[in-house]
Amino acid sequence: MELKFEDYLISSDKSLINRETIYKFLASSYWAKNRSFETINKSIETSLCFGVYHGNRQIGFARIVSDFATMYWLADVIIDEEYRGKGIGKKLVEAILASEDLKGLNGILGTLDAHGLYEQYGFVKNADRFMVKRPV
Repeated sequence: MELKFEDYLISSDKSLINRETIYKFLASSYWAKNRSFETINKSIETSLCFGVYHGNRQIGFARIVSDFATMYWLADVIIDEEYRGKGIGKKLVEAILASEDLKGLNGILGTLDAHGLYEQYGFVKNADRFMVKRPV
Protein backbone atom coordinates (compact mmCIF):
# COMPACT_ATOMS: atom_id res chain seq x y z
CA MET A 1 0.00 0.00 0.00
CA GLU A 2 1.24 3.45 -0.89
CA LEU A 3 -0.43 6.79 -0.36
CA LYS A 4 1.19 10.07 -1.34
CA PHE A 5 -0.10 13.34 0.12
CA GLU A 6 1.54 16.76 0.11
CA ASP A 7 5.28 16.01 0.58
CA TYR A 8 4.65 12.74 2.46
CA LEU A 9 4.41 9.06 1.69
CA ILE A 10 2.59 6.40 3.72
CA SER A 11 3.72 2.92 2.79
CA SER A 12 3.35 -0.64 4.05
CA ASP A 13 6.65 -1.61 2.40
CA LYS A 14 8.74 -2.99 5.27
CA SER A 15 11.96 -2.52 3.31
CA LEU A 16 11.56 1.24 3.78
CA ILE A 17 11.29 1.05 7.58
CA ASN A 18 14.22 2.54 9.47
CA ARG A 19 14.30 0.28 12.51
CA GLU A 20 16.72 2.51 14.44
CA THR A 21 14.32 5.43 14.01
CA ILE A 22 11.34 3.33 15.13
CA TYR A 23 13.29 2.19 18.19
CA LYS A 24 14.03 5.83 19.08
CA PHE A 25 10.39 6.86 18.54
CA LEU A 26 9.07 4.03 20.70
CA ALA A 27 11.74 4.51 23.39
CA SER A 28 10.32 8.02 23.86
CA SER A 29 6.72 6.78 24.20
CA TYR A 30 4.88 6.00 27.43
CA TRP A 31 3.76 2.57 26.22
CA ALA A 32 6.92 1.11 24.69
CA LYS A 33 9.78 2.87 26.47
CA ASN A 34 11.09 -0.38 27.96
CA ARG A 35 11.02 -2.49 24.81
CA SER A 36 14.36 -3.74 23.58
CA PHE A 37 15.55 -3.19 20.02
CA GLU A 38 15.19 -6.95 19.48
CA THR A 39 11.57 -6.94 20.65
CA ILE A 40 10.72 -4.00 18.40
CA ASN A 41 12.44 -5.72 15.49
CA LYS A 42 10.44 -8.91 16.05
CA SER A 43 7.20 -6.91 16.32
CA ILE A 44 7.95 -5.29 12.96
CA GLU A 45 8.73 -8.64 11.35
CA THR A 46 5.45 -10.22 12.51
CA SER A 47 3.06 -7.29 11.93
CA LEU A 48 1.55 -5.37 9.06
CA CYS A 49 3.51 -2.12 9.32
CA PHE A 50 2.93 1.35 7.97
CA GLY A 51 5.63 3.99 7.73
CA VAL A 52 5.29 7.70 7.07
CA TYR A 53 8.12 9.36 5.16
CA HIS A 54 9.09 12.93 4.35
CA GLY A 55 11.60 12.49 1.56
CA ASN A 56 14.03 9.85 2.80
CA ARG A 57 13.29 10.57 6.46
CA GLN A 58 10.94 8.31 8.41
CA ILE A 59 8.62 10.50 10.47
CA GLY A 60 5.88 8.10 11.53
CA PHE A 61 4.97 4.50 12.17
CA ALA A 62 2.10 2.22 13.11
CA ARG A 63 1.52 -1.50 13.02
CA ILE A 64 -1.34 -3.95 12.86
CA VAL A 65 -1.43 -7.30 14.65
CA SER A 66 -4.13 -9.49 13.14
CA ASP A 67 -5.47 -12.89 12.17
CA PHE A 68 -6.83 -11.10 9.03
CA ALA A 69 -10.10 -12.98 9.42
CA THR A 70 -11.87 -11.57 12.47
CA MET A 71 -9.91 -8.81 14.22
CA TYR A 72 -6.92 -6.51 14.32
CA TRP A 73 -5.04 -4.60 17.00
CA LEU A 74 -3.82 -1.13 16.00
CA ALA A 75 -0.56 -0.55 17.84
CA ASP A 76 2.47 1.72 18.14
CA VAL A 77 0.98 4.68 16.29
CA ILE A 78 3.59 7.41 16.57
CA ILE A 79 4.64 10.56 14.70
CA ASP A 80 7.98 12.33 15.13
CA GLU A 81 7.50 15.21 17.58
CA GLU A 82 8.75 17.69 14.99
CA TYR A 83 5.87 16.73 12.67
CA ARG A 84 3.00 16.51 15.16
CA GLY A 85 0.02 18.82 14.85
CA LYS A 86 0.03 18.74 11.04
CA GLY A 87 -2.65 16.08 10.52
CA ILE A 88 -0.11 13.40 9.60
CA GLY A 89 -1.25 11.04 12.35
CA LYS A 90 -4.84 11.39 11.16
CA LYS A 91 -3.80 10.64 7.60
CA LEU A 92 -1.89 7.57 8.83
CA VAL A 93 -4.91 6.24 10.73
CA GLU A 94 -7.16 6.90 7.71
CA ALA A 95 -4.78 5.02 5.41
CA ILE A 96 -4.57 2.06 7.77
CA LEU A 97 -8.33 1.82 8.24
CA ALA A 98 -8.84 2.00 4.46
CA SER A 99 -6.53 -0.99 3.96
CA GLU A 100 -8.18 -3.85 2.07
CA ASP A 101 -6.56 -6.28 4.54
CA LEU A 102 -8.70 -4.87 7.36
CA LYS A 103 -12.08 -4.52 5.64
CA GLY A 104 -14.86 -6.09 7.69
CA LEU A 105 -12.66 -6.85 10.71
CA ASN A 106 -13.22 -5.76 14.31
CA GLY A 107 -10.53 -3.33 15.45
CA ILE A 108 -9.15 -2.73 18.93
CA LEU A 109 -6.48 -0.46 20.35
CA GLY A 110 -5.21 0.93 23.61
CA THR A 111 -4.50 4.57 24.40
CA LEU A 112 -4.16 6.82 27.43
CA ASP A 113 -4.35 10.14 25.65
CA ALA A 114 -5.75 9.90 22.11
CA HIS A 115 -9.34 8.78 22.61
CA GLY A 116 -10.66 11.80 20.70
CA LEU A 117 -8.54 10.97 17.69
CA TYR A 118 -9.65 7.36 17.46
CA GLU A 119 -13.31 8.15 18.18
CA GLN A 120 -13.27 10.17 14.92
CA TYR A 121 -12.68 6.87 13.13
CA GLY A 122 -15.39 4.84 14.86
CA PHE A 123 -13.50 3.42 17.83
CA VAL A 124 -15.57 3.38 21.02
CA LYS A 125 -14.39 3.13 24.64
CA ASN A 126 -15.32 -0.21 26.19
CA ALA A 127 -13.61 -0.42 29.58
CA ASP A 128 -16.17 -2.85 31.00
CA ARG A 129 -15.41 -5.56 28.49
CA PHE A 130 -11.68 -5.84 27.93
CA MET A 131 -8.93 -7.22 30.14
CA VAL A 132 -5.15 -7.14 29.88
CA LYS A 133 -2.50 -9.61 31.00
CA ARG A 134 1.02 -8.19 31.29
CA PRO A 135 4.15 -10.38 31.22
CA VAL A 136 5.55 -11.28 34.61
